[in-house]
Amino acid sequence: CCGIAYPELEPALFSFNSPQGMCTGCNGIGSRLTMDPDKLVPDKRLTILEGAVVPWRNYFTSEGKAKNAWGGRQIEGLHHKWGLPYDTPWNKLAKKHRDLVLFGSNGREMVVSWDSEKIQGQFKTTWEGLVPAMMRRYRQTQSEHQKRYYAGFMSEKPCAACHGHRLKPEVLNVRVNGLSIMDLTAMTVGDAYDFMKKLPLTGNRKLIAEELVKEITSRLGFLINVGLEYLTLSRKGPTLSGGESQRIRLASQVGSELTGVLYILDEPSIGLHQRDNLRLLETLAHLRDIGNTLIVIEHDRETMEAADWIVDMGPGAGLLGGRIVAQGTPAQIRRNRRSVTGKFMAGRETIAVPKRRRRPAEVGNHWITIRKATANNLDGIDVRIPLGLFVAVTGVSGAGKSTLINQILYPALARRLHGATMDVGQHDGLSGLSHIDKVISIDQKAIGRTPRSNPATYTKVFDLIRDFFAQLPVARERGYKKGRFSFNVKGGRCEACRGDGFIRVEMHFLADVFVPCETCRGRRFNEATLEVTTKGHSIADVLDLSVRQAREVFAHHPKIMAILDTLMDVGLGYIKLGQSAVTLSGGEAQRIKLARELAKRDTGRTLYILDEPTTGLHFLDIRMLLTVLQRLVASGNTVIIIEHNLDVIKTADWVI
Repeated sequence: CCGIAYPELEPALFSFNSPQGMCTGCNGIGSRLTMDPDKLVPDKRLTILEGAVVPWRNYFTSEGKAKNAWGGRQIEGLHHKWGLPYDTPWNKLAKKHRDLVLFGSNGREMVVSWDSEKIQGQFKTTWEGLVPAMMRRYRQTQSEHQKRYYAGFMSEKPCAACHGHRLKPEVLNVRVNGLSIMDLTAMTVGDAYDFMKKLPLTGNRKLIAEELVKEITSRLGFLINVGLEYLTLSRKGPTLSGGESQRIRLASQVGSELTGVLYILDEPSIGLHQRDNLRLLETLAHLRDIGNTLIVIEHDRETMEAADWIVDMGPGAGLLGGRIVAQGTPAQIRRNRRSVTGKFMAGRETIAVPKRRRRPAEVGNHWITIRKATANNLDGIDVRIPLGLFVAVTGVSGAGKSTLINQILYPALARRLHGATMDVGQHDGLSGLSHIDKVISIDQKAIGRTPRSNPATYTKVFDLIRDFFAQLPVARERGYKKGRFSFNVKGGRCEACRGDGFIRVEMHFLADVFVPCETCRGRRFNEATLEVTTKGHSIADVLDLSVRQAREVFAHHPKIMAILDTLMDVGLGYIKLGQSAVTLSGGEAQRIKLARELAKRDTGRTLYILDEPTTGLHFLDIRMLLTVLQRLVASGNTVIIIEHNLDVIKTADWVI
């Protein structure tokens, strides 16, 4: 009688990966890529003349008149027909004028004057609106460059058909205890566990669902045991940290109850608060107790204390490492005088608490205020962050630290200070920006996507080294310029491998194999280039030096030494200058980025943001990192660090 027919209920119907269940509007993705008005107009305090509307910035002359181009003529037409003001800040424009610019004239016509050598006159036309016009151009353009330009103004928005639920309406109308399947997956693991435990099952319902509910609660329980109760079940895989992904895989292994298995875990404590760390250790102990062996690569003190046996590698990093310094029980490691790890575990070496902390009033009493932050699970909070201090943002896993700093503060500052077009989490406003002139986020993403990228090129020290080689007597006699010593430019590089140092052999159905180049034997440069040397080192030899070794070669070259010293300061004296970027850990990549920023001349008004920089760091490395961060703050800058490590938190000036 209602005219709606429901298909027979089967598992595939409840999957957004199946054609039977997925929303036809977004193919089960839940969102669509569309033009974002906030990216078209990032700074709403500006007027149209001042460049509020980014795509219109080239349409005005320095005198404030529309240029004699079709875009400029259309803007002039909007001004004459509907009184669009050029000199009113965007946030004070009437809504009808903002909608007119963004979404068009709704079919109403205007007159556009045109005056060129070939065409003169007036034309009647409708105004399409920036949002639909930019979207049309994005779809129609054949130019990759233009496509990237238009894509910079786009954002993921919830699908209008399913409102982000990813499934067809008829699927969402199937409910258990009042909730659809997407309502349930929108819950956190902890809430879903409570929901399933309290599900009323009687009679036939109990016969049908009892075993299913037991299996579901069991799996949710495993996730809770490894400290992941704060994750929503619908959380997208790419947004998970390395530690979270690893613990999800660990939870699946716990459920299998296998015995006689050797498990290898690399830093499972990443991103874990101390409270959650204890539950992770209980899970690892359970796996051991049922007859498995666990090898855990870890720097975390609690994990080492809970271990049955410790193998301490060292004594240093890189060329200074590669040996077993000590092994035994935690008690034996603490007593071992040769073990740096043992010294920290025993308290003979410590990360000291500062004797004196900076106070806001001592450094100008300036604050950045975030009002009504409501993105993700933030509860409409107001946050004040003091400037000129070392600020730690901490809390249990999933409390909202990264949302507040990485999804609201950093993108909002990047938009206001650098004209970025990043998505900003929901909040009512941001104030106090007049006391900073730059914001830098130093994350753990790779410093390059190809083997050609390396610490020398990323920190720009290779430019200085190439300048130096071009000034050597042999190079000047032969007329070699700076480009001769680049493996990216023809002339000095080996052309057999094009400066890669290796040849890629395609194996078709197997993974590609990389073999050293037979011509240059992996040295990347041709023989003539390698004949130019300093202290017996060619340009290829220099790339193969560690930072510590390079300091000895370039001891009398202040500009080169300044950058090498910053790499030493952040504890990277062991890495090779030419080490491929793809072989660096996240912590190493982050410290290289930090060294690059340290080498620059700062204004004393920079805000630095670091997210869990202690990942992968030994106690000794953390102590060196803190020395560098304190140096930045001493110069008048602000450092905000998202962290769980108690040794870092205790050294902060201000804790949120």
